[in-house]
Amino acid sequence: MLVLEQINTPGIAQLSYLIGDSGAGTAAVIDPRPDCGVYLELAERHGLSITHAIETHIHADFLSGSRALKSRLGGEITVCVSGEEDPDYGYDVRRLRDGDRLTFGDVTLTARHTPGHTPEHLAYEVADGDDVDNPWGVFSGDSLFVGSLGRPDLLGEEETEELARKLFRTMRDYYRNLDDGVLVYPGHGAGSACGADIGDRPVTTIGREKRENEALDIDDEDAFLKFIKEGAPPVPAHYPRLKKVNLQPHDLARGPACPPLSVKAFRQRSEDGDVQLLDTRDMLAFGGGHVPGAINIGDRDELSVWAGDMLDPDRPLLLIAYDDGLIPELVTLIYRVGFTRFAGYLAGGMTAWNNSGLPLAKVRELTVKELNERRGDVQPLDVRSDGEWGSGRVPGATHFYVGEMRDGSLPDLDKDRPVACYCGSGYRASIAASLLKRGGFAEVINVPGSWGAWKKQDLPVEGGE
Repeated sequence: MLVLEQINTPGIAQLSYLIGDSGAGTAAVIDPRPDCGVYLELAERHGLSITHAIETHIHADFLSGSRALKSRLGGEITVCVSGEEDPDYGYDVRRLRDGDRLTFGDVTLTARHTPGHTPEHLAYEVADGDDVDNPWGVFSGDSLFVGSLGRPDLLGEEETEELARKLFRTMRDYYRNLDDGVLVYPGHGAGSACGADIGDRPVTTIGREKRENEALDIDDEDAFLKFIKEGAPPVPAHYPRLKKVNLQPHDLARGPACPPLSVKAFRQRSEDGDVQLLDTRDMLAFGGGHVPGAINIGDRDELSVWAGDMLDPDRPLLLIAYDDGLIPELVTLIYRVGFTRFAGYLAGGMTAWNNSGLPLAKVRELTVKELNERRGDVQPLDVRSDGEWGSGRVPGATHFYVGEMRDGSLPDLDKDRPVACYCGSGYRASIAASLLKRGGFAEVINVPGSWGAWKKQDLPVEGGE
């Protein structure tokens, strides 16, 4: 009997799959994440032995988990990757090409070369037994999403146009020729930066995508190229790095260690100069008092994405959390985007720091109404993306996308005057505020609720429609 489980990894909106046959007792994991215990638990529940880990392509947004899964299973599985375009893998793999098949009891997977998001990308058709000419589903990886498609611009401008043209042919010559009833199991859901405006349904059909996905309805190649250039979110900084990392061996089957540190040891380690201080409490707690020099990225699912985008993987991390019991999950969220160096965490959190009488830095808050009243003496700073900025902003605001601050760049504002950071909700604004504070701005202010609250209060808007 068929076993098919979809595993959604929140924050990075990554979808992986366990597929197999309970009668044969064998299964594969498609596009596993690095914290791979979930697949072992599912396999045990269904009485399956995982024999293969399959990568649809070289991932850019998360640390591929096939090597960790192989390590957890004692090396007794085959890691399958794309052999198309001959990528230079640095570890032991089985290279599959267009038309190659894998069988798990009465389940057959057939590799299909679907380039565009990446040159080597493979999708996998799934069919019953020997009826391989009539697939009932396709694992589309990062080529076709619900209402969207994989972006072709992650390898740099010099390769974008060629990949975009390949993506056009993949949509026209492969996906549009599949039967309408074929189920599509994508590699990402809503919220991923691997595609623009991905829909929130976990599964779709070819017929539905033909009706509703504009990318499948464009017959002219140049019109297709123009279409996919519009609406793509900014490329996170960690994507090019993870492309390289995922070509190399890494064996942290249970994730990296993060030891507890006393206040004294934490402070000494923080003064070494080679570490990064990450405070994962929410913006209000961070603003009320934090260790000087810390960056604030709150403990939410999207911590993975923002840690990957804003932090340096070559510098060890010191963590601060609400509660020591949260540390394992925080480490997992950060590990998913390729961070393996943790110097430790502050045992007892900020309570221990405060009880030691050590210095605190602070970030004030203003409500949106207070910001509107003080626009004459406070410098509003919009840290949203270009598209968000263009749709409307606080009158008189300066625009500087938070992602551009990762390398130490800061907006050209008066450091001696108050700066009020805002984004969509306040989450990104708190990241920016912590960086401005560390960068020497005298008075930094965060705006809880930010643009969402501004709109709800019907305050003045500049720009937009």
